[in-house]
Amino acid sequence: MLQYIQEQIKALGCSIFEVTESTTRGWEFYFIRHELDQNRATDVTTFHVKLYRLLEDGMLGSASGEIAPTASPEEIKKALSDIYFQASLVKNPAYKLNDLPIEAPALQDVDVAAIATDFITAMQQVPETETEDINSYEIFVKEITRHYLNSNGVEYTVRFPSSMIEVVVNARKDGHEIELYRNFRSGTCDAKKLAADVAKALRYGKDRLITEPTPKLGTFDVLFSTDDAVRIYSYFISKTSADMIVRQISDWKKGQPIAENMTGDKITLQAVSTLSNSSADYPVDGEGAMIRDRYLIRDGVVENYWGSRQFSQYLGEEGTSQVNNTIVSGGTRTEEEVRQGDYLEVVEFSDFQVDAMGGDIAGEIRLGYLHQNGEVKIVSGGSVTGQMPDVIPTMEFSAETEQYDTHVIPRVTKLKGLTITGVA
Repeated sequence: MLQYIQEQIKALGCSIFEVTESTTRGWEFYFIRHELDQNRATDVTTFHVKLYRLLEDGMLGSASGEIAPTASPEEIKKALSDIYFQASLVKNPAYKLNDLPIEAPALQDVDVAAIATDFITAMQQVPETETEDINSYEIFVKEITRHYLNSNGVEYTVRFPSSMIEVVVNARKDGHEIELYRNFRSGTCDAKKLAADVAKALRYGKDRLITEPTPKLGTFDVLFSTDDAVRIYSYFISKTSADMIVRQISDWKKGQPIAENMTGDKITLQAVSTLSNSSADYPVDGEGAMIRDRYLIRDGVVENYWGSRQFSQYLGEEGTSQVNNTIVSGGTRTEEEVRQGDYLEVVEFSDFQVDAMGGDIAGEIRLGYLHQNGEVKIVSGGSVTGQMPDVIPTMEFSAETEQYDTHVIPRVTKLKGLTITGVA
């Protein structure tokens, strides 16, 4: 079918194209408590096609779409014709697709059954009590094979594991009950980390039942020790993207510091081609470019940009690629040292966001631990707000790091001088 699609693309008169064939084979398990409710196997193939056309004014148009593997020859022809027409409606400054040779990566062996077994075993090892237990969980384990080719002769195939487990836990006290939802993504199963994360969720559920209102703290230091911190570091990743540079959303420039008068830890952020147990552990990006290890930011200074072929070329960047996995180096302080002083550690938000454009920080507090005057209070309610440009110069993060799927970040991060709007 892939060959037929290529033939029909050329029959349209289209000489610039990309085609990606993705095959996903997986197992899914649905548990109520620890009893298997149902399970199923999946095997899905899709074809993603992107067609380009040079327009009369020297601009480049493009459009993309999906073609089902069950499509008839007539349906394929119509879908491709529609995509090619749509490409005439979009105008961008011209750029070229990747044409550098690909060093064919070795295909990974993915044992879906073994990975699924590891997840089930790990969940059975989580300690539960009469008042804190696991309500249900769903396991999704996939083997993904992606075959890419473009009109410049670049072609490669990668295979990698991608897993997700959704967990619902319950906690009860004095007739009251609370339910917490967790979603963990990874390549395979890190059984030890999964069991520890679910156990932590059980503890948070227990503490949610004994909170007191968050006081009106005004300007206060906030500590992040969960996957919410990934959004903080994603801000730095976004600000170094060619897309945001070209669109003038980011004013960060190579060779220049990301902030002035820095007294806290200076961030070092690296894009890496592979990352063990990541759900995106493959060395070639979706546009046929080899992903190379490189520093985006080193010691608080921008060193490289990253991005799509289109926007990288607009910046005159060659040899760049999209980013799948990143590592943020640890800071100069241990976790114990970062935890010194007064601060609010928020471990549950109803929604926590860090805006990539303006750097707005915002989240509603559902569970926090207020460390103040040598005491610890369990609090809930109110909100956290602030601005990333204001807190970068003084932010602190631990030397110890932790992996959250495609990101390795410091285990704890402290942002100083955020605004805490309490409810008491």
